[in-house]
Amino acid sequence: MRFAVFFDFDGVIADSEPVHYRAFQRVLEPIGAGFSWAEYQADYIGYDDRDVLRLASARAGRPIPDRELLGWVAEKAAAFEQLVRASPPPIYPGVRSLLDSLRPSAITALCTGAIPSDLRAILDGSGLLNCFDVIVTAADVRAGKPDPEGYRLARRRASDVAGEPSLAGVAIEDTPAGIRAARSAGLPVLAVATTHPPAALSAADRVVRSLADIAVPDLRELARP
Repeated sequence: MRFAVFFDFDGVIADSEPVHYRAFQRVLEPIGAGFSWAEYQADYIGYDDRDVLRLASARAGRPIPDRELLGWVAEKAAAFEQLVRASPPPIYPGVRSLLDSLRPSAITALCTGAIPSDLRAILDGSGLLNCFDVIVTAADVRAGKPDPEGYRLARRRASDVAGEPSLAGVAIEDTPAGIRAARSAGLPVLAVATTHPPAALSAADRVVRSLADIAVPDLRELARP
């Protein structure tokens, strides 16, 4: 029987968090709302652009008005795309081979807080765009992770693709916020310690250092309806 694997993107598929960090600094530093890499790791990784911009600007005492937020998101997206095209972030070891091995038996999905242009900037050049049956981005939901809305939508779409209303699944995440989102949507979680140490990911069902250490039977064993 088929099952579904729900991949986060930044920090799971691509080593792109440093690029997001630099893009945020390009738009926030001019208003005095920049932050350090350590702060990004501790407070912002796992959240979508809207929430990062809201939180960082508010903490700096320069809150972005809601009516202007989409413009700031677009400015950050343009900075991100420019940085990616200048120096594409690498795809993590094990990702390509795992996606290839999943294709015969699993529905593969992306559930990410990234916006569509962020994905295209990386996936267009990596050859991975056609590896996913379902893609859910920040543009598809009202609330980003740790809210479970994205995973719930991805689960419904994966079930529709498979034609199985109670399709078993497992999420792959790299942040505490992502783990909370997936578990709140009823999914078991495999965590990859790429952006956080294993101890910070203890809420996951299993933690590994790299997807190169994972095979299809490992994911099937974790998956549940």
